[in-house]
Amino acid sequence: MYSTLRKALFALDPERAHHLSLDAIGAVERLGLMSFFKQAVAHDPVELMGLTLPNPVGLAAGLDKNAQAFNGLGALGFGFVEVGTVTPRPQPGNPLPRLFRVEEAGAIINRMGFNNQGVDYLIDRVKHRRYKGVLGINVGKNFDTPVEKAADDYRLCMEKVYPYADYITANVSSPNTKGLRDLQFGESLNRLLGSIKEKQAELAQKSDRYVPVAVKIAPDMERDAIEQIAEALCEYGIDGVIATNTTIDKSSVANLPHGNEQGGLSGKPLQHRSTEVIAQLSKALDKQIPIIGVGGIFDGDSAAEKIRAGATAVQVYTGFIYRGPQLVREAVESIAMERRRSAGE
Repeated sequence: MYSTLRKALFALDPERAHHLSLDAIGAVERLGLMSFFKQAVAHDPVELMGLTLPNPVGLAAGLDKNAQAFNGLGALGFGFVEVGTVTPRPQPGNPLPRLFRVEEAGAIINRMGFNNQGVDYLIDRVKHRRYKGVLGINVGKNFDTPVEKAADDYRLCMEKVYPYADYITANVSSPNTKGLRDLQFGESLNRLLGSIKEKQAELAQKSDRYVPVAVKIAPDMERDAIEQIAEALCEYGIDGVIATNTTIDKSSVANLPHGNEQGGLSGKPLQHRSTEVIAQLSKALDKQIPIIGVGGIFDGDSAAEKIRAGATAVQVYTGFIYRGPQLVREAVESIAMERRRSAGE
């Protein structure tokens, strides 16, 4: 069924297809018709950042930036769903066109630029959630906020989403907001992590509820930089790390249609680099902090590969666009087999 639907969607402009899909999923869920689209997904619970996920396969941030359709998306078998990235103020993002399929490579290039309706709009959506699963909210800075004041944007978003999120992700790795990736290094990273943890402690005390915070990192780093990030994450007590965001290295698709578009590349070409980063990160973290693996998951084997590299759970995005809900079931089954194998069963 999905292959037929995909043909129709892929005949449209990618961003238009994206919005139509979200509108349709949201409408179907509001009409109470999602039961017709649910699939049987194995119950394979896993502990992550103090949360119990019904299975270790989640939906990555970026697909549902404004929490328009997360209630319906959550019914497609995901163990957890992450919405956003959301910023303090609404912003239109980068000029159109800004989303491109590289079909021959099973990839997408985007330069969206954190287009979203702002954190208050998202809160209006999630405060009435019907989705009973684990919900993550991904936060970032507005494009015109100076890097030296970025922590203010993250703290503001954290305060607003804290009552409604099961976990919060700080996105410091999108390549489409000028200066954002600078927050992954040196004193900029230390100031941000310290500020985030201070805010988390304040909010936990006020609400008597601890909401874990993860940080999402880029794949375009050398081993030394990965080790430095791991050290900082441990030092500041960050609860989890998501590896990885999109890559700016498009050499693998340079000769394909749209392969030279500016923006971040996701999908199959990112698979092995993402896994390499997870493995390096896992070694550096020494199991002190759990990893959520993202990048190039298109089937069960590529999902299990992330677990072997050291991830506790995974997220999908581009593979879900190309493969549909079947990917979720395959990934859950393969990860369950991998976990049994590693446990010696």
